[in-house]
Order: sequence, then C-alpha cells, then structure tokens
Amino acid sequence: MKKQRAFLKWAGGKYRLIDDITRRLPDATCLVEPFVGAGSVFLNTDFEQYILADINPDLIELYKYLKRSPDEYVSETRKLFVEDTNEKSKYLEIRQEFNNSKCPQERAIFFLYLNRFGYNGLCRYNQKGGFNVPFGSYKKPYFPEQELYYFAEKAQRAEFKCQSYVDTISAAPKGSVVYCDPPYAPLSETANFTSYAKNGFSIEDQILLGELAREKASESIHVLISNHATKQVEEWYRGAEISKVKVNRYISSKGSSRHKVDELFALFK
Repeated sequence: MKKQRAFLKWAGGKYRLIDDITRRLPDATCLVEPFVGAGSVFLNTDFEQYILADINPDLIELYKYLKRSPDEYVSETRKLFVEDTNEKSKYLEIRQEFNNSKCPQERAIFFLYLNRFGYNGLCRYNQKGGFNVPFGSYKKPYFPEQELYYFAEKAQRAEFKCQSYVDTISAAPKGSVVYCDPPYAPLSETANFTSYAKNGFSIEDQILLGELAREKASESIHVLISNHATKQVEEWYRGAEISKVKVNRYISSKGSSRHKVDELFALFK
C-alpha cells in the first residue's frame, strides 16, 4: 500500500517510521493518539475508529474544520499560496494577523500557510502564545491539495480532541490501542536539556506516561510508545516489551550533522 504523506510539515513526524510502527501495533477497533501531530500514523493505518488528540488548539481546530468543510478549507487556504505571499514582509504581516485573530477558522487557514511558508515547518510559540517561526525563504511552497482531501475523507472516522495526554490515555475505551509519540527525551543528560524542558513535556511527564501505559495495559488496553533509546527511557518504560531500530536524525543545529541513532519502541500489553 502506498504510504500517505501528511499535509503539514512536522518536526518529529513519523512518515519514515510508519512500517516499524504499524508492524508493532496490536489489532484493535480504535486507535487512540494522545500526541497526533501531523497524523502520519493515523493516515497510514486502517482502524474502524480514531481518537486523535493534541494540546495545540490551532492544530485540532484545523483538523475539525477540514473534516467538516474540506472544499471550503481547500479553497480558502489556496488563496494564500501565491507568489505575492512568498516574501518576508507579507509572511510577517500574515503571522501578525494570525496572532491577533481570535477566530478558530481564520487561524486554521493561516496555520497551513505559516506551516508551509515558515522555516522548516516548525510550530513554535513564544511565552505570550504568539507564533514566532521565521520566514522560510522557499522558492515555491507546495500546496498539499491531494493530501488535504485524503485527510478530510479519512477524518470522517476520527474524533479530534484538544486535551492533555493524561486525559486522552485515561479515557481510552475498551477495544482500543494507544500509540504515543511524545516529545522525545534528550539523547544525553547535557543535550539541549533547557530547551527540551521548554516544550512543556518534563521528565515528570515522561515518567507519568510510562505509569499510565502500565495502568492501561493492566486493563487489557495495549499501549505503544516511541522515544529515543537511552538507559533512562528504558527505565521509564520498565515492564514493556522493548525493541529498537536505527534511524537517521539531526542531532545538532547543523544540517550536515545527521547520524544514525537508536529509536526505541515500548509495547505495554
């Protein structure tokens, strides 16, 4: 089966790991994702139902809008993918409009533009909640029409929720399987530890995720988690069935610094 790409560019997206993930996902009627991100796992699996959650309201409102009114969403976003908007001053103007807007639908339209025209598909907000990713300077950003329609069609099987991973996992229904793609742990104790903590997912969250997974497994709901393969991560996920794969990953700010690292999968069952 041809792999489906997400319509959003997304740091840490799971497109390249789809085969490794799907072969580890137990059978179930419903897939629950507490950290849905761009939705690559959702797009490349075939469950009867999906419960897809994230704490980013802009992301979840976009998904709801696209599910509800795909033609309208595609039409409105396409208007922003023109030559006139592909310059820094216009990007900064639209970014400011996005930050000033209180309308979920308007923000959803701007969000796709910012994702495709901003630097490296990053999704980053300052402490006041303002989107602050710089202009990307791409020759001609791609308008993902086909990917948008594919997502919208499959979204008819999905329920989107803006809520914490704790609430999402705790409410996972009988007959479901949970896949967790949390913000990854640092590869070493000194690696970007300060910036890592700023993403709102602390060491305490990592430990709690493992505890919640063990709890759900005791209720006969399987949980699969992916993360960096470190001794600390293995300790957090003790009791799980651990497996590893080698992946290419940038592990410094230099684009040329790409190395193979171990990706860990922990299956609680």
